[in-house]
Amino acid sequence: MDCKNISLERAIQLLSSIKDFKGFSSADLEVVAKVCHWQQYHKEEAIVRYHDESNSAFLIAQGAVRVNYFSLAGKEVILCDLTAGEIFGELTAIDGRPRSATVVAKENSLLASISSSAFIELIYTNCNFASTVLQRLTSQIRRLTERVFEVETLKVPNRIRAKLLHLAQTQAVIVNNEAVISRAPTHVELACLIGTHREAVTRELNKLKEKKIICCQGHEIRILNIDRLAEMVDEYAS
Repeated sequence: MDCKNISLERAIQLLSSIKDFKGFSSADLEVVAKVCHWQQYHKEEAIVRYHDESNSAFLIAQGAVRVNYFSLAGKEVILCDLTAGEIFGELTAIDGRPRSATVVAKENSLLASISSSAFIELIYTNCNFASTVLQRLTSQIRRLTERVFEVETLKVPNRIRAKLLHLAQTQAVIVNNEAVISRAPTHVELACLIGTHREAVTRELNKLKEKKIICCQGHEIRILNIDRLAEMVDEYAS
């Protein structure tokens, strides 16, 4: 659903919540806002599909999305979940190639899209925007390197521990060596994230509960001892 009634002032306010734009001046945000097209997506609505020809980059102002793809055998592989403040689709906006994954709204979400031509123009004309894109691409390469390392070198139980540690460090606030992952993935989702099956996830989570490393309640996973979880990841990686 198109959102044509968003004023420039409101658009600037929404863009100020994008994590990569935190250092932007009001003038920088205004430049970006002027090339944004706003759209509301309903829960489970597809935003882009694998191999489609759309070429816009997207900014998540409100809500959350899931990035995934399906293997030839039909198995779902979850690449990541992105929440408000995140950006996606910049690779296609830069190189013009078909989408490498499908992105679906996890909940009702408000997104701003920037066409490929406008995105490239911002890179060439705005130093802050160009720096942001370079840092994002570097971060993605680092994270993909980490993921390849985990898949190639860590056994399934330790991949589960490493994923919990990553979620705690990136999606939660650590206080007194504890963290609450409030939007914790289900067992099936966690399995898809690390390339295993639900039963393996359930077994390992139960072991971590027995060791008082975690406790689960509803959609939350509470890490009771971040330091110990990190030590376990290091121990079993060596």
